[in-house]
Amino acid sequence: MPVTGPITKPLEGVKVLDLSRVFAGPIAGRTLSDLGADVVKIEPPDGDVTRLWGRKAAGLSTYFTQQNCGKRNVCIDLRADDGPELVRRLAAHADVVIENFRPGVMAKFGLDWSALRQVNPQLIMLSISGFGQEGPESQRAAYASIIHAESGILPEGVDDEMALDLDLSAADVLSGMHGVISVLGALRMRDAGGVGQHIDMAMIDAMTFSADIIVNVLDGARRSESINGEVWLTVDGPKMLTGGLRWIWHQLSTTAGLVDPTPKDADISEKIASRRKVITDHLCALPDRAAVIATFDTANLAWADVRDCGAVLESPTIKHRNTIVDVDDRAGGTRKVVRNPYHWSGTDLSDIGVAAFRGEHNAEVLHEWLGVGTDGIEALGTDEWATP
Repeated sequence: MPVTGPITKPLEGVKVLDLSRVFAGPIAGRTLSDLGADVVKIEPPDGDVTRLWGRKAAGLSTYFTQQNCGKRNVCIDLRADDGPELVRRLAAHADVVIENFRPGVMAKFGLDWSALRQVNPQLIMLSISGFGQEGPESQRAAYASIIHAESGILPEGVDDEMALDLDLSAADVLSGMHGVISVLGALRMRDAGGVGQHIDMAMIDAMTFSADIIVNVLDGARRSESINGEVWLTVDGPKMLTGGLRWIWHQLSTTAGLVDPTPKDADISEKIASRRKVITDHLCALPDRAAVIATFDTANLAWADVRDCGAVLESPTIKHRNTIVDVDDRAGGTRKVVRNPYHWSGTDLSDIGVAAFRGEHNAEVLHEWLGVGTDGIEALGTDEWATP
């Protein structure tokens, strides 16, 4: 709801009901929480599957903690007789509802947009799905890997091997982040006198919007080489260089004096193979790391060390910016999570709350949002499906 007094975080006073699970929806809820919203995760008795992923402390897994720290938790079984009605009552007091069920599931419980807008016309509802709420493929199951394949971003396989998925849930992250942007825009419109909105965020849309390969396709062209980057061997180990072979050859031949030994009438495949060998031989013949970096800097080539996951934590920039922070692991110690990337000049957004136990805030949230006392909570029958 709109706040009139001074606030310490941008979304202070905004109430979010997060019914989502796994990644795309939860990362949207986590982001809104980091910005100051009161985010309540609605979780079924059997729990979000990510509670099982990664190392556990106090029963809380690494993966679940990363995507859900800072949220409060109410455990409601939508299959119970009074479960959907309790969610409706909470939605009547919410500013935002997030869900990423397959289209049609929310309607089965009477919790779809058409139903919730009847109890809260000012509500903003973010629905994230693989292929949209309606359309020829809306009922397909979709995870990040499915969208990566469908959006044409997977690298080609080598020899007879098939391409592998990315080691990054790009479709989840992009749809979650674009979902947050849409929610912020909808809140702005509503608070300026508008009404609620239903945001239909399809992962395939978010991925296509963000995949630069699509620009070539729209132009009628097909990408023949990587324009984003390639890994090259050097005396200092593998290095990522941004740009395709043509750009890298042009820069190094100009600044390092590299010469293509192939005859002018050689075919294109021969020229490509020859130039790759000349570049690799040159980079591997340099004396040390300093010479490799100096070569790249002189040629105005953006470069990167190719790190494994563990080495990322040793990045001097990651350390300088406090990207990895310690939070209470609720077992007498701490655990590391990745903080939000927001660094504001006048507001500290680095404070991150703990991850909640399932159903931990049943009584607290029902009292605050619905004004229900202890007797009223018992009357709602929450003990039948709550597992604090």
